[in-house]
Amino acid sequence: MKEQYLARLELFAENAQRIKKEFPWQNAQVNRLAALLYTVENKTADPEAIRAHHALIKENTRMFSSFRGTSAISIATLLSLSAKPEQQLAETLAVYELMKEIKFRASDYLVIAAYQIAAHTTSEQYIRVIERTKAFFDGMRAKHPFLTGQDDYIFAAMLGISNIGIEHGVERLEQLYVALKPEFFSGNSVQALTQVMLLGEEDGGSAERVLSLRESFRAQDIRMDKEYTLPSLGILSLLPYEQKELVSDVSETYEVLRTRKGFGNWSINKQELLLLSAALVSYTYVDDVKSGIITSALSTSLTNIIIAQQTAIAVAAASAAAASSASN
Repeated sequence: MKEQYLARLELFAENAQRIKKEFPWQNAQVNRLAALLYTVENKTADPEAIRAHHALIKENTRMFSSFRGTSAISIATLLSLSAKPEQQLAETLAVYELMKEIKFRASDYLVIAAYQIAAHTTSEQYIRVIERTKAFFDGMRAKHPFLTGQDDYIFAAMLGISNIGIEHGVERLEQLYVALKPEFFSGNSVQALTQVMLLGEEDGGSAERVLSLRESFRAQDIRMDKEYTLPSLGILSLLPYEQKELVSDVSETYEVLRTRKGFGNWSINKQELLLLSAALVSYTYVDDVKSGIITSALSTSLTNIIIAQQTAIAVAAASAAAASSASN
């Protein structure tokens, strides 16, 4: 393992501990996402900045706003890394309201989707991108009404921001779904996988490469085809590198992180740690975008895809905790 990459893993582990210490009562998955967001910028986590921007969110939202929910620390972290946080928050709130006007439902997922649109488009493009986002979402729901829900808002927003044609995109998603669903257990995860593949399709992703990479991981007793890691398998399949190298790097990253404080078996489950390991490996490879090896579209999408996956885990964990509390 290269010394520079090992240093990034150490930074991630340190950032995770730093944020956990400052926000012990916050969702653990969201805290780890915050640590990752700082790490990929090669920065030491700044809990005071996150706290200040968390306060900024509270100042600009009502008590029961979804902006104060599970995603609050994620948004506060993104704002703390933004050059113009106040403006970014104002624009995100504006997009959020526009999305609710066309029947998107308030949720942590909608908060993240609104942030994506505000961060990656101009105000003149908001309406067009939001309408594209709704068209992609409705197209997916028409094909799979029982699979498509609020957890698809983030991917729909990424597709809305892209230059992918709506009709072509929806049909291509269905083609990929039909090809891949017989190979995997969770239909919802397969739908997320197809969204990842469509976003990066110009980089040569294919169903055959996903399946081949799955087998390469299985040969090393690593299951990247589970519910929350399946989209990560899609990301890795888009990277133009040898499968043996990808599998080795993810495995080594996982083993290194397992030995660090806060990443043991009692602190984080295998699926989430594999997701984070795959993310760190992917970011390292995406650095090659500077050499033109990987398109900037995949580079831009990667952070949003990781946020979507980690948000899904965090919301599921929060929902399970709430259900358990209610039953007791």
